Amino acid sequence: MYDYLIVGAGLYGAVCAQKLSEAGKKVLVIERRSHIAGNIYTENVNGINVHKYGAHIFHTNDKEIWDYVNSFVEFNRFTNSPIANYKGELYNLPFNMNTFHSLWGVKKPVEAKEKIEQQKKDHLSDNPQNLEEQALSLVGADIYHKLIKGYTEKKWGRKATELPAFIIKRIPVRFTYDNNYFSDRYQGIPNGGYTAIIEKMLSKSDVILNEDYLAKREYYNSIANKVIYTGPIDEYFDYKYGTLQYRSLKFENEYLESEDNYQGNAVVNYTEYEVPYTRIIEHKHFEFNDCSGTYITKEFPAEWKLGDEAYYPVNDDSNMQLYKTYRRLAKFEQRVHFGGRLAEYKYYDMHQVIRSAFSFIDQELQ
Repeated sequence: MYDYLIVGAGLYGAVCAQKLSEAGKKVLVIERRSHIAGNIYTENVNGINVHKYGAHIFHTNDKEIWDYVNSFVEFNRFTNSPIANYKGELYNLPFNMNTFHSLWGVKKPVEAKEKIEQQKKDHLSDNPQNLEEQALSLVGADIYHKLIKGYTEKKWGRKATELPAFIIKRIPVRFTYDNNYFSDRYQGIPNGGYTAIIEKMLSKSDVILNEDYLAKREYYNSIANKVIYTGPIDEYFDYKYGTLQYRSLKFENEYLESEDNYQGNAVVNYTEYEVPYTRIIEHKHFEFNDCSGTYITKEFPAEWKLGDEAYYPVNDDSNMQLYKTYRRLAKFEQRVHFGGRLAEYKYYDMHQVIRSAFSFIDQELQ
């Protein structure tokens, strides 16, 4: 009945569906959740497009990908300029001259460089043994203790001295007064939210929601020539060799009817460990919305267990070895392609997801 069955209506699956249907293929997309768009799903609440699974800001240097997403909806000029709140002190992110001026009162790049080198001097290490040693050797004590340590320990649920050094291979430090978090040429938020993009990508495919492929695998495999699987690779193989680990997130949402502007910025990070959430998102600022009321989300890092949403893969040595074991099994599934962040056990930015899908479809349609 179908040329392709796509398991998962997130970004990877939707791009594949759009490209394949455009090429004349008959495509069925099934999704376990009650909605399309995966973790970039946005929902309109009282006139505000709410990012239901955390903030997503599109950014890329790839003009082909930028033109592709803009062919579905127009993107605005949103620039990601988060604020860090440490015990009531506010600092600009990424680390730049505004940050350094707030920390030390320096005004010129040379002064900031001297201060950082001075702070690094007591912590230099040729072979850092953990994240704390790595970060201190890169930026020194003030930046580390105020803006990195607590946030990182909350995110990963471990002390910085227990985390591997490779998590922070480098720390972007900019000696300009530029608060743009990304250096990419193209960036923005889709007007009307991300769900509208996925709806258009899937418009020529058949879509079934609230459907578990793995529970009906034999039937669904029988009605399609090929399968594109975007779910967790270990779940596909019934966790035969064990469970891949992730970090998860919990969200506390609140609509503030009597307040039009809660924090003046889309994202404010809370970097002290004692504050249980890592950031507060105020969604209306993503689209410069001037409607009355506002909608905020507090984001809490959480230990992951089966049944929870998987957000950040724990790419340490043991998990990567386990993933490679599953990848070897996947090579024997001749009619099944494994793609996307869960199937590849990889943290992807959105433009990377799209490029990965492009690469697969280009090979598939040759």
